[in-house]
Amino acid sequence: MSFPEFDRTRLRLYSLKERSNRARIEEEQVKPGEAPGRSDELFRKGVRESADRIRLARKAGRPVMAVFGAHSVKNGLGPVFIHLMEKGWLTHLATNGAGIIHDWEYAFQGETSEDVKVNVREGRFGLWQETGFHLNLALLLGAREGLGYGESIGRLIIRGGHDVPRQAPLLADIARAGDGAAQAAKAAASADLLAAIGRFGIPQGWMPVQHPFKKFSIQAAAHRLGIPFTGHPMIGHDIIYTHPLNSCAAIGRCAERDFLRFAHSVSRLEGGVYLSIGSAVMSPMIFEKSFSMARNVARQTGQPLDNPYLMIVDLAESRWDWTRGEPPMESPDYYLRFNKTFSRMGGTMRYLSADNRDFVTALTLELDQEAGS
Repeated sequence: MSFPEFDRTRLRLYSLKERSNRARIEEEQVKPGEAPGRSDELFRKGVRESADRIRLARKAGRPVMAVFGAHSVKNGLGPVFIHLMEKGWLTHLATNGAGIIHDWEYAFQGETSEDVKVNVREGRFGLWQETGFHLNLALLLGAREGLGYGESIGRLIIRGGHDVPRQAPLLADIARAGDGAAQAAKAAASADLLAAIGRFGIPQGWMPVQHPFKKFSIQAAAHRLGIPFTGHPMIGHDIIYTHPLNSCAAIGRCAERDFLRFAHSVSRLEGGVYLSIGSAVMSPMIFEKSFSMARNVARQTGQPLDNPYLMIVDLAESRWDWTRGEPPMESPDYYLRFNKTFSRMGGTMRYLSADNRDFVTALTLELDQEAGS
């Protein structure tokens, strides 16, 4: 049975130059060393404990993963996350599709965050040529070259443009589709890219894309430092899906690689640290699947995977003591789904109701104090 589909080529796209933005990185940026806006004992206890566990993890060569929602990017925490990477405290960062977009728009134009209510009313929300074109093209290119989601965008920012291959190597990839599973996957990605080049008249060769604010980009810094920055999108959730160039096949290839890289880091979390900052859906959902996979293999090999430290930070208030496990169904806290999910994983789970800026800046000060920097 065939059902009608929306034709995205009918859309009128607008330039980002026409868009009014509510967040400017030079105003929103949080610099390393800034003091948090909170200092009560409960908050300081959670920060100190997190810092202590991070120090132990790094001394033991174990991972420290920071997984955050888009607001941690939009709120200007890029310089602080970059500082934590450069100091060696973070070994893996992850965000959702919106976090990827906010980070790229900051790097590209120094601004992000449109007025959704106004633009939906005018039929303009999310229909921005530069964001849709450059991110979708970066993912089409990254899918062919074996890159992950965040890695593809980070490379675009660092290189300052796209390197679009000529037709001949793409046809050669396709001709070798029968040479094993890896080549078949590359052939499919090359076919998607070749079709997009032809359909949209994309010029082949070097296409410069300036990023004058790239020093604020978390994913660009991760790419420069060789640290995994994984993107975990959901189809239809982000504005790049409105653009005609969008290829969910390319996104799927890149996102699959990032999920498996994420799962690899999770598999090493014995004695490591997992920071979930302002992500009520993406972080717990990908963690529980990754942790189950990792435990499956660990049990087969006799390796321990019972002692991760999970610090969960969000604005939602909780009256439940999560060190006791999950609350009964009659408790409202039972329906704080992200806490319930993490409480089922084992290890040491803590929940701290806090603003993402307060937690990350306080944690950075605590770690820097120990390092004497």
